[in-house]
Amino acid sequence: MRSTVIEAWSFLPADDPGAWKRNADETGFRPVRVPHDWAVEQPFDEACSSGTGYLPGGVGWYRTRCSIDALGLKEAPAVRLVFHGVYKNAQVWVNGYHLGGRPSGWSEFSFDLTELIGYAPDDDLVISVRVDHRDLADSRWYNGSGLTRRVEIEAHDAVSLAHHGTMITTRSATSGLAEVEVVQRLQNHSDVPRRVVVGHRLEPLGEKRTELVEVPSQIGPSPLRQAQDDASTGSGHEVTVPAHGTVELSTLLRVPDPLLWSDDHPNLYRLVTMIDNESRHELVTGLRTIAFDPDTGFKINGERRVLRGVCLHEDAGPLGVAVPAEVWLRRLLLLKEGGCNAVRMAHNPHAPELYELCDLVGLYVIDEAFDEWENPKNKWWQGHNVYPPKHEGYAHDFPEWHVRDLEAMVDAHRHHPSVIAWSIGNEIDYPNDPYASPKFLEMTGNNDANKPAAERAYDPNRPDIRRLTTIANELITIVKARDDSRPVTFAAAFPELSSTTGLFERLDLIGYNYKEHLYADDHRRFPEQPFVGSETSHTYAAWRHVADHEFVAGQFLWTGIDYLGETPGWPSHGSAAGLLTTAGFPKERWHLRRSWWSEEPMVRLAVRPVGSGDDRRLSRTWAASDGEIEVACFTNADKASVSCGTEPVELVFDAELGYWRGTVTPGSLPLAAEARVGDTTVRDELALGSDPVALTAAVWTVPTVWRAGLDRIAGGGKVHQLECRVVDRDGRIARGEVVVTAEVDGGELLGLDNGDLSDTTPYRAAHRSTSAGLLIAYVRGGGATVTLRAGGLSDLVLRTPDDLES
Repeated sequence: MRSTVIEAWSFLPADDPGAWKRNADETGFRPVRVPHDWAVEQPFDEACSSGTGYLPGGVGWYRTRCSIDALGLKEAPAVRLVFHGVYKNAQVWVNGYHLGGRPSGWSEFSFDLTELIGYAPDDDLVISVRVDHRDLADSRWYNGSGLTRRVEIEAHDAVSLAHHGTMITTRSATSGLAEVEVVQRLQNHSDVPRRVVVGHRLEPLGEKRTELVEVPSQIGPSPLRQAQDDASTGSGHEVTVPAHGTVELSTLLRVPDPLLWSDDHPNLYRLVTMIDNESRHELVTGLRTIAFDPDTGFKINGERRVLRGVCLHEDAGPLGVAVPAEVWLRRLLLLKEGGCNAVRMAHNPHAPELYELCDLVGLYVIDEAFDEWENPKNKWWQGHNVYPPKHEGYAHDFPEWHVRDLEAMVDAHRHHPSVIAWSIGNEIDYPNDPYASPKFLEMTGNNDANKPAAERAYDPNRPDIRRLTTIANELITIVKARDDSRPVTFAAAFPELSSTTGLFERLDLIGYNYKEHLYADDHRRFPEQPFVGSETSHTYAAWRHVADHEFVAGQFLWTGIDYLGETPGWPSHGSAAGLLTTAGFPKERWHLRRSWWSEEPMVRLAVRPVGSGDDRRLSRTWAASDGEIEVACFTNADKASVSCGTEPVELVFDAELGYWRGTVTPGSLPLAAEARVGDTTVRDELALGSDPVALTAAVWTVPTVWRAGLDRIAGGGKVHQLECRVVDRDGRIARGEVVVTAEVDGGELLGLDNGDLSDTTPYRAAHRSTSAGLLIAYVRGGGATVTLRAGGLSDLVLRTPDDLES
């Protein structure tokens, strides 16, 4: 199988009733590179929906021309066009033939082009895609607009593996032997039955080689035959595939001395399937076993792990949702450095590169399918929880498309070792949003005190919450038919009620959103089922509920990274709930979390106004005139010592906030901290910042250990990330901001970001103020000259490397 990524397209940000035609007039179209998000290129507009970040949508067209001969499609027995995600309501034409579409912007879909290739009047293959995102209040967060994920054309041999036709399951694994079940669906694209020989090879993505033993195969849908005494060493298995038909093939691979995958050791293998020694199919996977135990939580390869997770949406500031793999890699490595070992894909399937990166760096994944089912949730368009809401969104498509969308998610992601659970829904049980129950009469608050009284009262005209169990049963059955090796979960917002409907008894893993206080009692109510904090706050109390209860598998913070949309109101265009800013810079709460989650010795100082209990007010700067301030000291040592000048600072551990606190009147004196963890002494210093004197910048480079993996996933990467800082005379982050203008020669400036969600400067502007002395610039292209200018400071000129490894 040969696959070609189609990056070069033309784009029209308007509707054109004739753009589907093969010979359509392309006047007004401009060249773009896909993945592409046109919404984030527009100015923020208060008239747009707050829920989706005050950015516009609309209708747009994409067109591209490919050479049939250059792609080797003319002689290919089968050709398939694959879209990994188009937001949204995509309609696709090829050479003027309407192939169909997909409403969901998060689902992969594909079309068979084999017949149409034969009708082409010349060498051109013309692909036209119409995107319709006029319902801007269709989501509670930003999802972009356009061909937001990669597009590929696949050329297949006469007999090939069906699309996502491989299921890999590690049935058992020890340090001495792993048994891996491989179930594959072979597809014959020809007019005659074909007898082929299928062989396998499992190659470690590293230096160590593995001897592989194959157990003879089982043909057909019956269970795998566990033959123990007739093993062969890769001689292959003969299979007859009927004309235009499929056959399922099951094989057991025995791997001696396996390199097992985990968050600590993310060892990967390449499964190579050869058909008649001609058709080669490759799939990267990992060997590991997982288990969720109702008493001891999560286990990987038989060893207990606490899931220290974060929830993620999939935008990145000026890049929108068309986020390159290299940008995600920088962010994921920062999350891991902060002690994170897991990710929840909120609240939809994400781009394929993100799953590959989680495999690569070692992050466990809860993969989530839906945020709403057959009835819509409230969509805030005038600010969060500002009534009245709108009710657009996926619920409109759920009745017709949920089966195909759920199957697409499971099929596409089931080979990833990082994926440890399937979530069929997020907060579908939110009270009166939309489901209701007479039991509301017995309850107060109903999970959201901000609601008007009428919204908290029982309304018999709303859908009955008992309906959730019926739909959940259907979704669970769909998932189990595609993959029975992982648990199915559900992120419950109001378990006080949904736990009484019979829903929880059907789940393999019960997820609670912000309901940690119920863990102990509900563990007794459901003693046979494990629990996980599928969404939690950043508080120390929420973490202690996990650390102090072995039966809780872990927690997933809301969120790991700030994201666009779900804003409190204009001018904010996003949520500041993350450990990292949209620019990918750690906040002080990242350092605080590191003191709870990481075993790497650390100590960190921060300050904030006295009496401010919000950790988002913590910073590394203050003014000499601020008077008395609070000193915060984060450390994973038993104790730390802090001094202000030569005077010690008295510290008290705050058991509610989870760190050491004291107060000082600093003037211009520096703060210093010291802590000892085992045999290691760590130190930190914090001094009063002064006025800006210079801009500095460094181009982020891929750490050596991850270079081969990024090259495999994204061709090494094409987008350079310039981390800019404004510093004072001592080289510290300066107190005070400057406006930076970027000029790029020989490349393309994709955007500047400072992480300040109240800054409404258009993301594609070539200028932006720093925030907390920081700014990031995204530049596509190696060998580009980048000039950074700020009034009153010397220009900074640097050159992007030819690749991301330099």
